[in-house]
Amino acid sequence: MLKLIPTKFTRWIKSSFSLSFVVLLGCLGLIALFGWLSQEVLEKEAFGFDTTILLWLHQHSNSTIDSLMLNITKLGNPGFVVVLVTISFSLLLWQKQFWAAQILFLDCLGGLILNQGLKLFFAKPRPQLWTPLIVEHSYSFPSGHALGSAVLYGFLAVLLADRYPRYRVVIYSIALIIVGSIGLSRLFLGVHYPTDIMAGYSIGLLWSISCVGILKMQKIKN
Repeated sequence: MLKLIPTKFTRWIKSSFSLSFVVLLGCLGLIALFGWLSQEVLEKEAFGFDTTILLWLHQHSNSTIDSLMLNITKLGNPGFVVVLVTISFSLLLWQKQFWAAQILFLDCLGGLILNQGLKLFFAKPRPQLWTPLIVEHSYSFPSGHALGSAVLYGFLAVLLADRYPRYRVVIYSIALIIVGSIGLSRLFLGVHYPTDIMAGYSIGLLWSISCVGILKMQKIKN
């Protein structure tokens, strides 16, 4: 029976199945990671490496690095994110990609709700290891900058990669650097523990993958 199916189609099925399997394993890994971190936070257990990593980073800090990290962290600040989302949303509407615009809105709104809800649920205080260069008033777990950057830049990278497939590797690499740098900046600035960043990335990626899945399914229907 398979011999009657065109070779290209069977290859597409196999590649799609393989990709779906890898994505599923990745999602299960992210769920397991967040579950472990959440359990420890709820039990008020301290992660020894959290303080060790932060103090090590702070030892290598200087005025130049501080200035760089302050600028990088702005890429995940609410003010900048709102402007970027507004521009992206408007461009999608202008290009008549209404479904993509709706999913972008859902992606960002869901990320905001997850961030605020989880912070209030865990109510974990922020690090107090040194006087930070910026003052944050919300809770620490998970990192909103890490979660938001994974949600926003991850989804935008998928949209751009679909539109410009020749530059897919470059687009994903840039997105990865931006998301990773934002998380690192929060550590250098002393406003988050490494586990806060890990939790933010895990939830952000899970939600972003879900939104990308909805977008892909709609494209298949059309």
